[in-house]
Amino acid sequence: MPTCPAGHVGAADDYCDVCGIALDAPEPVVAPDSRACPSCGTGQVGRFCEECGHDSLDIAVGAPRPPVAAPVTWQVVVTADRGYFDRVVAAGGPDSAAVEFPLYCPERRFVLHDDRVSIGRRSRSRGIHPDIDLIGPPEDPGVSAGHAMLVRAGDAWAVVDLSSTNGTTVNDAVDPLPANRPHPVADGDRVHLGAWTTLTLRLI
Repeated sequence: MPTCPAGHVGAADDYCDVCGIALDAPEPVVAPDSRACPSCGTGQVGRFCEECGHDSLDIAVGAPRPPVAAPVTWQVVVTADRGYFDRVVAAGGPDSAAVEFPLYCPERRFVLHDDRVSIGRRSRSRGIHPDIDLIGPPEDPGVSAGHAMLVRAGDAWAVVDLSSTNGTTVNDAVDPLPANRPHPVADGDRVHLGAWTTLTLRLI
């Protein structure tokens, strides 16, 4: 039985019984205001092909869909840092002789949801409720109620010391950050507060 260029089988030997294409036409006829359906080759006007139902908004047949980028998520891991504590004691920090390193301090994790994330110790009497609350137990007495803040700029972060009593340092720096001035931080950077508290930034 005759087969038209679009693949339809019919009884007529001059024009296709299904789509009307001349059987001797080398390619499917596409009307000027239409386009060839990428699935079956017939003329397609509008979004859906009337012959096979192909959706023109779909990605081309056989082409893989592009991967969807995973959302960028940051978190802060809070730990009791023995190495940092030893440096504070060796430097003779304020009240360092009276502060003991905690025997047990579970790791805490905070996902950074907002563009500004406050760090400190909760104080109901002063109305201070930091996003990263380091109230404990155990409690690091060197952490101020409103100690520091993480500020987001796009996918990057900076830490700002909020004129804390004992200062804020980053990584292995000895000198504390200038108060109220953003300092850029990246994945893996360590922010040190108080006598033994370390906050590590993680991109997850």
